[in-house]
Amino acid sequence: MKTALASLLIGAFASGTAVAQSPDWSGAYAGAQLGFASADSTLPGVSGDGLIGGITGGYDWDLGNWVIGLGADYDVADIDLGAAADLEEVWRIKFRGGYKIGQGLAYGTAGYANADTDTLGDEDGYFVGAGYERRLAPNFSLGGEVIYHEFDNFNATTTDVDATTMQVRGTFRF
Repeated sequence: MKTALASLLIGAFASGTAVAQSPDWSGAYAGAQLGFASADSTLPGVSGDGLIGGITGGYDWDLGNWVIGLGADYDVADIDLGAAADLEEVWRIKFRGGYKIGQGLAYGTAGYANADTDTLGDEDGYFVGAGYERRLAPNFSLGGEVIYHEFDNFNATTTDVDATTMQVRGTFRF
């Protein structure tokens, strides 16, 4: 009886102290994202918000506790910016670097962005942001990301445009 009880306690203690193995984040990924965007400009009345969504893909390198990666996002939107224009597309070339936390990855991201409107043309800019991604299965993760975008002198004018996106994303890893 004492041996069975001791075995049960040792087994319970050992299983309770086991550390979950962090997944290997190395490899290619592709997925979809959906969220909300808010855009403002230095021109009075030229701002708007609405839904934004699209596709994402990239490649990560797992360096132990740290992960770095390169990726690209393409989003479509129909955000009314007043009488001036509608924001129709945003795409990004991004770098991300993060720290593994159990089954998740907390990261920062930055890079090049391009915003396209229906009447004012498009403009190059930059973005910075942060996100968290959690591995739900060996080849699938779900996460969220908040990104601030800046587009100075939009379409060779003195108008500056900034936008913030908040999106949920699901990615498959290969």
